[in-house]
Amino acid sequence: MKKPDRTAAGDAFASFSISVIRLAAHLNAAGDALAKPSGQTSARWQVLAAASHATMSVADIGRVLGLARQGVQRIADILETEGLVRYEENPAHQRAKLLMLTQAGEAALHDIQIRQAAWADTLGAEIGADDLRATTTTLARVLDSLARPKG
Repeated sequence: MKKPDRTAAGDAFASFSISVIRLAAHLNAAGDALAKPSGQTSARWQVLAAASHATMSVADIGRVLGLARQGVQRIADILETEGLVRYEENPAHQRAKLLMLTQAGEAALHDIQIRQAAWADTLGAEIGADDLRATTTTLARVLDSLARPKG
């Protein structure tokens, strides 16, 4: 079967998409490597970081991270068992408890953030702040476009 014809813009978007998928895999592996010395994974790190930024429920964290609530719930429950987070009552919603970092969770997150800062500084210097800002602007436009309902 013949591949469907695409416009030059469609070809560019397809190449961009493949690059982003490859980038996501590399970032996930790097995140695992940065989190491992603290006994964490990239996914656990993301939940810890989200809980540190704002008072949110598991569902809120799922929406922010673009993940299923069930997956975030599973990770949050593991983090609670390890004493890194705790659930607190949510005055806005009786059943959706808020996820809060414990002191141990703050310490684990801080350790990961120290390693991440050095890693980000090195890569940022190699690639260049201006190029990274321009790429981030383009990526934000793509994300906004994908989030808009298509008719």
